[in-house]
Amino acid sequence: MVSVADVRALARTLPRSSEHLIRDRVKFRVGSLVYVAFSRDETTMGFGYPKEQRDGLIADEPHLFFLPCVSDQRFNWVCCHVGRLDHGYMTELVVEAWRMVVPKFLARQRLGS
Repeated sequence: MVSVADVRALARTLPRSSEHLIRDRVKFRVGSLVYVAFSRDETTMGFGYPKEQRDGLIADEPHLFFLPCVSDQRFNWVCCHVGRLDHGYMTELVVEAWRMVVPKFLARQRLGS
């Protein structure tokens, strides 16, 4: 099971990433762009994900992933149940969400081509 502490440890290794507590919710962002946000009770995590691919992600694993609230569906965003997420999958999702909000050269520097 993944926790906020696990995501925090990963986010600290990602260039330009910072943690913020906004309205009692832990959020990770680059500049003003949020790429990961936890619910107040820390049972769900939203993260940046391409809109055109999220329906497929949710269809493949509906027990794990779900759409954000209607007002947030206009963004590149999807949510998951933290208690059902393993550490390896969390790492992949958080790094890809971070990659979406940083300059391409920085993502290449960190992740390669």
